[in-house]
Amino acid sequence: MSGIELGTLPARCDLALLATLCEAEPATIGHFHDLGFLHRRIRTVAGTRRTAGVAVTVRCEGNDGSILHHALGQLRPGDFLVVDRAGDEAVACLGGASALAAQLRGAAGVVVDGCVTDIDELRQIGLPVWACGLSARTTRSGGAAGSFCRPVQCGGVQVSAGDLVLADENGILIMSPHEARGLAERAIEMQRAEQSTLGRLRAGESYPAILGTALRGEEVQA
Repeated sequence: MSGIELGTLPARCDLALLATLCEAEPATIGHFHDLGFLHRRIRTVAGTRRTAGVAVTVRCEGNDGSILHHALGQLRPGDFLVVDRAGDEAVACLGGASALAAQLRGAAGVVVDGCVTDIDELRQIGLPVWACGLSARTTRSGGAAGSFCRPVQCGGVQVSAGDLVLADENGILIMSPHEARGLAERAIEMQRAEQSTLGRLRAGESYPAILGTALRGEEVQA
């Protein structure tokens, strides 16, 4: 792609829904749902809390980081910056100053399908950041390519502005707005039910006996 494509910011998300999402663990949703999980190569590099937000998408190409700077000036509280690096695995597009800019705008987090830099600063700032790795090479201001709030690819998943993002140290899940509440509420119910399972394990029951998952022909031991 060449040139700049500018879309419009998505609608804000109800803060109560974002709070509900933060009660759900992505790994719990992964027990019953398979779509929208970013590839495991994208990992937490800074900030460890679970967070949820509205996807604001950026395609940032090669050495030209101007479109990301534009996005940082548009972020609102509760937005989650999702950055498609168009296959670049060598040049970092986000560092300490840009992470601070996102944090001060109220961003819920940032995910980069590529590299970031200034790891010590990122950790000190505390904004949740996910990326594929670190690099000392960085983008420059070109202003000639990229997209903002247009569909992107991140971690093997197509992400549109306005999708909802739920992320923690185990991984990142992208959900459409209409499915997010149902997924979160089902996960929260499972997490509450799991407390009973944990209690039974501590009381001495076996895991397959509790779950009813013995192999065929196997006698279940209590």
